[in-house]
Amino acid sequence: MSWHAHLHLDYRQEAARSVARFRHDGPLRILQSLYPEGDAICHNVLVHPPGGLVGGDTLDIDIEAAGASHGLITTPGASRFYRSEGELALQRTRIRLAKGARLEWLPLEAICYSGCRAENRLTIEAEPGAEMIGWDVTALGLPHANQPFERGTYLQHIEVPGVWLERGRIDAADQRLLQSPLGFGGHRCIASLFFVSGSPAARARREALLALARTAIDAHGLQQSAGATSPHAEIVVLRVLAPVVEPAMQLLRQVWQAWRAELWQLPASSPRIWAT
Repeated sequence: MSWHAHLHLDYRQEAARSVARFRHDGPLRILQSLYPEGDAICHNVLVHPPGGLVGGDTLDIDIEAAGASHGLITTPGASRFYRSEGELALQRTRIRLAKGARLEWLPLEAICYSGCRAENRLTIEAEPGAEMIGWDVTALGLPHANQPFERGTYLQHIEVPGVWLERGRIDAADQRLLQSPLGFGGHRCIASLFFVSGSPAARARREALLALARTAIDAHGLQQSAGATSPHAEIVVLRVLAPVVEPAMQLLRQVWQAWRAELWQLPASSPRIWAT
């Protein structure tokens, strides 16, 4: 039996407090809103009770943020794309930010099990004056459990329409991609952290974010497989390859905290669920 689940999450500012309203269909929902940083920032945990997707499953996530609202979204655990008998497993996330909105999209990693056929699509639309920090982390197989990614395909699509598009198809049979130093070089975790602005950011602001990212990279054990760039005046991105998820996530969290301090003068406040 295939699951088709849909979640619509709507952030608004009400009486100087960011609040989240949502509706859902199927096994996809939001837990209680939390305010560890005060009323201005609403923290939410997105939960998919089945714990993973098999062939034929579809998850649709729609997120909207109105002006002056600030939401932070994470997950309690990794997303999992399990082995498929032929059908596609699909996750689609659409984020729309109104003028003056802020969002932090910080899900834990997506794990591609051997034999999966999966697509993970993220589309971001930001009006002028809106800003977002997000990341995407993909793990191929389970190296710690000696379960390599030996079969299957995975398509990753990240897009800011008309501004930025990252799209890649990973096939377990493509050893030139997976093993070559011009490809993944044997690494099995691919991760990106990105800042998206709805209007062109000043060069000095983008250079400050790049400097913070590069300083963190230079002091990290993944310095040979990480880099930061600004491919467009509305985008700053850090990309990293790692043998496993943990060091890549450590670097992303470090830079995320530095970026939110630089951009929004906010302290390093990690979601509570990460500590459990």
